[in-house]
Amino acid sequence: MNSTQVMLKNSQGGFHCSKDSLTDVFGWFLQVLLACLAFTCLIAKRFCEPRAERRSWLIWFYDTSKQGMGAMAIHLANVWLAGQYMGDPCTWYLINFLLDSSMGLLIIFTGIRFCQYLSRKKGWDAINFGEYGKPPSANAWLAQCCLYVGLMAIVKVSITLFMQLDFWDGVKNFILSPINNPKIELAFVMLIIPFFVNMLMFWVTDNFLMHKSRTSRRLRRDSVEDSLLTRTKVKYRTIKKKARRRDSESDILLSGDDELLDSESTPINRHVMA
Repeated sequence: MNSTQVMLKNSQGGFHCSKDSLTDVFGWFLQVLLACLAFTCLIAKRFCEPRAERRSWLIWFYDTSKQGMGAMAIHLANVWLAGQYMGDPCTWYLINFLLDSSMGLLIIFTGIRFCQYLSRKKGWDAINFGEYGKPPSANAWLAQCCLYVGLMAIVKVSITLFMQLDFWDGVKNFILSPINNPKIELAFVMLIIPFFVNMLMFWVTDNFLMHKSRTSRRLRRDSVEDSLLTRTKVKYRTIKKKARRRDSESDILLSGDDELLDSESTPINRHVMA
């Protein structure tokens, strides 16, 4: 290995993707493909909802567009931040992405629940995620979009501060170390791993964002109660049948004992009379 190769390896953090790999033609192609696949999963999720509770296309758009804006903001921030670190930008991007999908999801859940709490206490209906009024108001949707992007900004700032810890250099050297082909590494970082993680994250976050009416919750609760009551009745009938079976067996045994005693006492009585 000559000095030029050593310098190239040190500047790029190994023979992996270069500083511009995330923003070249192939990198943008993978990013657009990932976005299309991720939102296809959200379309599929809508059709998986019970027909009686299925959202209209407008409400579905209001719910999922918030995720789209937030995901785009986070993704662009990760792409920019990955190029600011020393070493392989693909590994830095993947670390940021995985932290956003784990720690970030907890922050998003907490923020959404806090906004819903404020909405109930203060009467601020516009910030109640998933509720847009009747008819649906674009102003409520815009307010919730701004809140959600703000939550994503808090996530990104928190993760960026967490990334300043020294032990991430060791993680960076370990992660994706078996892969030496830059194109394959980029495909793993930009498409394969994010697709499965985003599919789970988008699905879960959509459940946080969508409105759950009291009627649907009551129907779900009633169905659970009916199921438990049915199980209890079946179990009670089973126990009752077993008790009846035991009682019938006891009656048979007692009747047999009585017959035996009668048969034994009859000869004795005859002898006494004789």
